[in-house]
Amino acid sequence: MATTPPASILGTLGDFTSRENWDKFFALRGTGDNFEWYAEWPSLRDPLLALLGDRGAAAEAGAAAPEILVPACGSSALSERLYDAGFRRITNVDFSRVVVADMLRRHARARPEMRWRIMDITNMQFADGSFDVILDKGGLDALMEPGAGTKLGTKYLNEAKRVLKSGGKFVCLTLAESHVLALLLSEFRFGWDMNIQAIASESSKKSAFQTFMVIIVKGKMGVVQTIKSSLDQSAEYCNMKQANAVIRALGNENIIRESYSSGIDVLLSLRDLQLGAIGDLKVIVPGRRRQFILGEQETSLYCYKAVLLDAKKQTETFVYHCGVFIVPKARAHEWLFASEEGQWHVVESAKAARLIMVFLDSRHTNIDMDIIKKDLSPLVKDLEPGNPEEEAPIPFMMAGDGVKQREILEKATSEITGPMVVEDVVYENTDGDQGSISEKMFRRLIFGRSSGLVQSEALLIRDAQIDEADKKNKSASGISKKRRNQKRGSKNSLRIDHSFLGSSYHSSIISGLSLVASTLSAASASGQKVSTTVIGLGAGCFPMFLRGCLPFIDIEVVELDPLVAELAKKYFGLSVDEQLKVHLEDGIKFIEDSVANRSVSNGSASDAIKILIIDVDSSDLSSGLSCPPENFVEDPFLQKAKEFLSEGGLFIINLVSRSSSVREMVVSRLKAVFEHLYSLQLEEDINEVLFASPSERYLDISNLDTAVSKLKDLLKFPVDVESDIKKLQRLQ
Repeated sequence: MATTPPASILGTLGDFTSRENWDKFFALRGTGDNFEWYAEWPSLRDPLLALLGDRGAAAEAGAAAPEILVPACGSSALSERLYDAGFRRITNVDFSRVVVADMLRRHARARPEMRWRIMDITNMQFADGSFDVILDKGGLDALMEPGAGTKLGTKYLNEAKRVLKSGGKFVCLTLAESHVLALLLSEFRFGWDMNIQAIASESSKKSAFQTFMVIIVKGKMGVVQTIKSSLDQSAEYCNMKQANAVIRALGNENIIRESYSSGIDVLLSLRDLQLGAIGDLKVIVPGRRRQFILGEQETSLYCYKAVLLDAKKQTETFVYHCGVFIVPKARAHEWLFASEEGQWHVVESAKAARLIMVFLDSRHTNIDMDIIKKDLSPLVKDLEPGNPEEEAPIPFMMAGDGVKQREILEKATSEITGPMVVEDVVYENTDGDQGSISEKMFRRLIFGRSSGLVQSEALLIRDAQIDEADKKNKSASGISKKRRNQKRGSKNSLRIDHSFLGSSYHSSIISGLSLVASTLSAASASGQKVSTTVIGLGAGCFPMFLRGCLPFIDIEVVELDPLVAELAKKYFGLSVDEQLKVHLEDGIKFIEDSVANRSVSNGSASDAIKILIIDVDSSDLSSGLSCPPENFVEDPFLQKAKEFLSEGGLFIINLVSRSSSVREMVVSRLKAVFEHLYSLQLEEDINEVLFASPSERYLDISNLDTAVSKLKDLLKFPVDVESDIKKLQRLQ
């Protein structure tokens, strides 16, 4: 008989993942009765027996009895009900000695073929492929307490996959809370066939929560199937809010799965590869090549773009079974590393059966290479083919760091930003043009607080007027031709090229203005100024580019750190005027005050379009956000940003996060505030530019091709708008 324990006993649990708490819970409950958290046998009988089949008919036909595992069995009556229905090969496991001893005592005589084991379900002592069916009733839910993270849940699911036979079924009875469902959907994305249905409740025992049955069949690794579901928004469920959330999650997941199966070269994560997205990693597949992202917030210090390459011809002459080849940022655009053909040349030269090519970028500047290798070592170990020995390290190879010349111009430290460095560098190769290598010099602003982040990079070019003035002065003073030639290329004749954008995400921000190109075009034609606010100055390269590229916009930049503004003026050519103003204050307060002042002055918003750009990095990386700081994506500020834009306009965020869950949180918050949301994901970086608008008043969403043409006509500097817009996706 199933009974509900009193609240005093339930209160002993506290932490659902604690063995001691469960022992105490079952000891206080006493022996001899069953306890069901949800979904009792009358509700489960029909769907489970339909799934498992008629055991009597199967036995008559000579079919072997299925091996069934019930993890975290507790004192549920589920196993005995299945046993009595003819399924005798049932193994029950739980880490509570108290409950296993009680259940064994109760069933040893009545159900002698049923087995009971004391075992941690995150580390099961069963051979691979031991079970035909794994029947989880609340086990995963118990491991996935909100706030506990996914570590235990992931370990358990890995074990479940391991002990399940090919073609076997993992059946999960769950309340499908968002964090539990997210883990299930991602962990069983590749090579599994998934179906989900709601468990009907007895009319006399209506529950406040809806139970779902997720059926997952182990199939061929690498194959992506969309999820089948019998859920319907028009149907009646115990908890409609809960059911609708599941329906939405399944819809979003199927969009992801369709993108994987469409043949589009989706940028995968290391976890995707571990889950079988490109097949069995333990096996070398000649000619296999796949781009992916190495590293996540919980598993590594940094994130890396990488390419896995299995040599086209497998021979016995390989020097390495698996190797890692590191490409510094300055050389990443060379043909040898950027093109697929060039990468195969590197594989051949490295004499490796499998090569993991890792690309460094601005996030890894000034970081000791030993730290990079130490960070990469455990990540690439999971990509080593075969069954390697733990102690055998994977060899690292590396192209030159690419910096031919470096000159430190200034080191400074502020109380707000911390240590900063301004330096001039000459790269060994920037674009593959051997003739121009020595002519290209870049000026960089580096923030020490973000592990040597290159915050801004500007191109230095010769100033013809200064060169000519130097030439006349030197001629008049009788300086020899030889000395004149030596001095002509001096630093005095260099200036910042404000038509150059060093960051690709800045180009994406410009390209995203295609969303409001018609309004911008009309403003330009009528002489109307477009108000653009940029939170975050950096070296000032982006605002200066904006001013020259789109002369009809008025720019207000908000920067918290006066020293950053001072360095921008001193070294990066930042100049302020009526078109470009810099405010030294807190960005959030600036927006709040702007909204408040507008309300006091006239009580209504201007009809003119406004653009608000958040381009600021975070000093606190504990939240999982590198850009922007967390308070810029919290609801109070997002609401103020919406008010700031009034009836329309564009809210743009440069988002950098290595955590997919943090990224989803930010997107979810934006969706809740803004009616329209677009994303532009950069292929070569983890930057994602998000474009939000409170209404479609100014948006060109019906014909983006025309909008792109209009924007290109407005731009005074070249930007590859077409390439960027191809990556634009609508999120809402």
